[in-house]
Parts: sequence; structure tokens; C-alpha cells
Amino acid sequence: MTDVDAVVTGAGGFIGGHLTRALLAEGKSVRAVDRKPYDEWYQLHHDALNEVHDVSLLDTCYEILDSGAGEVYHLAADMGGMGFIESNKAACMLSVLSSTHMLLAARHAGVDRYFYSSSACVYAADKQVASNVLPLREQDAYPAMPEDGYGWEKLFSERMARHFREDYGLATRTARYHNVYGPYGTWTGGREKAPAAACRKVALAALAGKHEIEIWGDGEQTRSFTFIDDCVEGTLRLTRSEHAEPINIGSDKVVSINQLYALVEQIAGVTLEHCHVAGPLGVRGRNSDNTLIRKELGWEPQVSLVNGLEVTYRWVYDQVKAQLGSGTRQI
Repeated sequence: MTDVDAVVTGAGGFIGGHLTRALLAEGKSVRAVDRKPYDEWYQLHHDALNEVHDVSLLDTCYEILDSGAGEVYHLAADMGGMGFIESNKAACMLSVLSSTHMLLAARHAGVDRYFYSSSACVYAADKQVASNVLPLREQDAYPAMPEDGYGWEKLFSERMARHFREDYGLATRTARYHNVYGPYGTWTGGREKAPAAACRKVALAALAGKHEIEIWGDGEQTRSFTFIDDCVEGTLRLTRSEHAEPINIGSDKVVSINQLYALVEQIAGVTLEHCHVAGPLGVRGRNSDNTLIRKELGWEPQVSLVNGLEVTYRWVYDQVKAQLGSGTRQI
């Protein structure tokens, strides 16, 4: 294999596809890797070296990095929104294989920088029990009480990246992503997150002339949501910085799920009745404390929720319309 500037695992996924695009825009040579067949990649950038590989296999990871790479961005994971991670804990935890094997291969290849995509799901549950949650600081991950399954894998892999830095000198960087959303991502099928689900439900109602949508729980659970462009910008800034400990990459503007749906309806120009039903909810409240990222990177996410949702809704609307036009019965 040819030496490249950057390797992106999970490149066929939502964040990985946008990150690959950004690296190519910088003029970087990029090896884009995902285990999905090409026709299932959310974005396929023909300027990249696109390869189908399963990075849960150690030999494959060694092969991918055999000729070296300047930067490695490890995003590959089995994950989704609350509807997925609450009922697929074992599958989520098996992502520890790819996290372990990519670290081993990166150490062997002597890569310059290694980025690991962690999650706000690592934060202790007892600090997220109220809707008016205090913003989560990086130190709030301990004493450990992360999201069962997915959160434990992320926290363990964070620690492993830290110890590879301390014991072997591998320059690792770790971001805790907070609810990343935007176009070219999962919007249906059970793995979608709240913003995409809201956009899909509102778009379907608008197109089908419906007047009611379902929302899990009472809708008063709170989150902050991070637009994909900010996620990518923060990832690149962190990877190339000298800050080695895990850091939040997330908006610090918290909203309730009811407010999220209201914003999407405002963008769509519709007013809908909300039917609150039982469903996976996760923690009651979660928000990002951006004190550390402002201090260390001199930056924080910039895109407002309404502006990010505007772009996301238009894209999801087009997907829903196309599906309806193809005769698909269930979306």
C-alpha cells in the first residue's frame, strides 16, 4: 500500500465521510476505510483511496497502516442513536476490537498523530439526572458510570489510547463528541439520532399531510446538538494541537427534545400535534462544558442549532420525498 497523509476508518459513515471530504479539501492524500460495501457508504469521495476493510481484524489494521500515515482518524464503531445503543450493548462493546487493533497497528507503523472519536456517553450517569443539567466537564467522566454498553466501550478505549501515549509514545488525541448531526447521515432504520429522527418525522408529516407525530417520553429530556461542520473543524484542530487529554467537542446550547421538534416544525413551516409515547430515552439531561476547549484550542462550535437544522432538514426532506416517490411503504 502507498504511504498517505491520513487514514480515516469508518469513512463510509456520517462523520467519517465529512472528515474525508475536509482532508481532501486540504490537499491531503486520504485512505478511506469502511467495512460496508461501497454502495452503502454515505459519501464516496473518488479522490480518496477508498477501500473496504474490517478493522476489527488485527491483520487488516496492520495491512492498512503498513506503509505508514501521518494522521490516523479512528471513527469506525458499531453505534447509533438511543433506539440502537440501548438494545445492542454487546455489538457496541465489540467495537473495542477495532479500537484495540488500530492502536496496535498505529504504534507499529509509527504514525505521527492518532485521533480517537469518543462520546459524551462516557459521562457519569449520576451527573445527568435532571433536565436542567449542569454542563459536563471533562473530569465528570469519573468516578466511572458511563452509558451501559456503548459508553463503557468508549471510556475503556479512551483509557487505552491514553496508555499507548504514556507507555509507547504514540501521540493520541481523544474527542468526546456531543450529539453530532447534519446531512449525509443516518436518518431512518433505527440507528438515527434525535435531530435526524425529528427531521424525518416532520418531513413525512408535511409530505403526507399528517397532523401528528410521535415523540419518545415527555420530550423534556435535554441535549446539546453539534453540527457536523463544527465536529470536523474541532477534530482537525484537536488532532494537530498539543492537548493530549480527552476534550469535549460539542455545542453548549442545551434544548429540550420538545424544543428541537418545534424548531424543525418552524423550519418546515408546519405545526403538528405531539403524541408522547414510550421509548428509549437515555439520560435526562446532557450538555457540554466548553471551558477547556476554549482554553486549549481557542475555539468552540460556531453553528447555531437553527442554522444547522435548516441544512439538515432540507437534506432529510429530499431523502423522504425520494423514498415516497419510489413507492417505499415504511420510512
